Amino acid sequence: MTERELHCETCGSIQPFEAPPCVDGHGADCPERACTGCGAAIITVFVLSPPRRSSRRRTAIRHRAA
Repeated sequence: MTERELHCETCGSIQPFEAPPCVDGHGADCPERACTGCGAAIITVFVLSPPRRSSRRRTAIRHRAA
C-alpha cells in the first residue's frame, strides 16, 4: 500500500493516508485513500493541465423571422 500525507477533515489535521487494495484494477494509480488515524475515505483527483479554451471567436446566433 502506498502512503501519502493529506489533510483529514474528520481528524482536523494532516494525517497519513494509504491506498487500500484496489478492486477496480487501478493498481498504484488508484484514487481512493483512507486515513490511517480515523479510517475516513477520500478520492483524490489530480489535474495535470487546465482545460484549453477554444481560440475561435463565438458568433452571435441570429434567428430569422418567420
